[in-house]
Amino acid sequence: MNGTMGRRAFMKASALGAAALASAVHAETAKPRNIVFILIDDMRFDSMGFMGHPFLETPHLDSLAKNGMVFERSYVTTALCSPSRATILTGVYAHSHGVFDNSTQLDDTLATFPRLLQGAGYRTGFIGKWHMGGESDAPRPGFDYWSSFRGQGVYVNPTFNINGEQQKTEGYVTDLITDQAVDFLRAPKDKPFFLYVSHKAVHAEFRPADRHKGCYADKTYPHPASMANTDENYRGKPTWVREQRMSWHGVDGMYDKKVDFDQFARDYAETMRAVDDSVGRIVETLREQGLLESTLLLFTSDNGFQFGEHGLIDKRTMYEPSIRVPLIAHCPELVKAGARCSELTSTIDFAPTFLEMANVAVPESMQGSSLAPLLRGEKPAWRDAVLYEYFWERSFPQTPTVLGVRTRTHKFMRYHGIWDRYELYNIDEDPDEMNNLLGAFMVETKGGTLDNVIRNTAPDDIKKLFNEMSQQLDRLLEETGANREPSWKKE
Repeated sequence: MNGTMGRRAFMKASALGAAALASAVHAETAKPRNIVFILIDDMRFDSMGFMGHPFLETPHLDSLAKNGMVFERSYVTTALCSPSRATILTGVYAHSHGVFDNSTQLDDTLATFPRLLQGAGYRTGFIGKWHMGGESDAPRPGFDYWSSFRGQGVYVNPTFNINGEQQKTEGYVTDLITDQAVDFLRAPKDKPFFLYVSHKAVHAEFRPADRHKGCYADKTYPHPASMANTDENYRGKPTWVREQRMSWHGVDGMYDKKVDFDQFARDYAETMRAVDDSVGRIVETLREQGLLESTLLLFTSDNGFQFGEHGLIDKRTMYEPSIRVPLIAHCPELVKAGARCSELTSTIDFAPTFLEMANVAVPESMQGSSLAPLLRGEKPAWRDAVLYEYFWERSFPQTPTVLGVRTRTHKFMRYHGIWDRYELYNIDEDPDEMNNLLGAFMVETKGGTLDNVIRNTAPDDIKKLFNEMSQQLDRLLEETGANREPSWKKE
């Protein structure tokens, strides 16, 4: 097999071929499906009652999971708002769509699933946080109904751009977004619909709805073991990780030392309560409309969030709480209640999924795979690894560029632009990522390369694992076009 078709590419092609055949069979009898996509901001994978959060109550999300499918290994391609959202829309990695930070606008020439759905006769709506293109809240291509706000927005009394007109509103932003979502779902329907509900919550600075303020005042979020500032905790870690403790995104320097960690964690949980209320209202509206059984409702987050792991808050890193996100699918006609999926899924998979649900052809440019076969309970050939990339930002220079790969059992992180260690973990044996298998290897002089140091001095088992993970990362980068000029750069 030559360099243009590696093992993973072959597996994906096989999986897509099988999925396409299955989809063709289903499409003979299935109508284009109504879709509701709920995207939360900075929500950890375990910020739900059924996932074991120590005190957060999420009865509506718990019910959604009980009656739908939970994806247990769902990951983002980039743990940062705008790049992640651009990947969701386009089904391609950041190195392909070109949105590397939170101020770059998505190129209008790129194919996005809302534009394709709209072209196929769907009524499409976007409500909430867009956050691509700096401070612009102007309507974007692909949506019949548009309601958004500038940048991060505000939690109280936001100004929405509704179909091109600025409208000052009074109230709590999560509730206002939900009000508009309910109105969209109750509108007369003469065509299938796609509704994108994009919450500001739970982005810092957290602010609960008045009805939830103080509901967890007597609770304390348990500090992770890796939060302690000890030599043992940081043994084998890159130096920049410990040094970041005093930064804007470190537990000892949080937001210029203006925030208390324990109150921060309580505010996060209290702010999440309105998100759960929103899910309940949307589910109930679908039920009232007689659409709950047939509508695909997908709930997820743009990235995870660290609460003290390795002395960090926020996201951006490749540690598990940062890159793993919740993903729940609900559609009784399609999904078995109480189902669990352990396959490695990613944000690149949403666009192909929505297009398949609409019986719309998936462009070859999209790099993900439709989740539809998994939703139906099938066992298609599937990926054995997910690619992660984060690109250094001038605004937050404490976190370096990282390219990495997450398999079902291991994780490898390769840093760029910094003279420091790589990281490699056996996640099955070390879920908290405390024992860096490459921690003993560092370039002692600027005259060598870290790769050669590892290959020349590591024990055979570590060397073998490092070579396998490095090759897998390189293969993923090559197959996804990271080494070629992206289409958005071409004339």
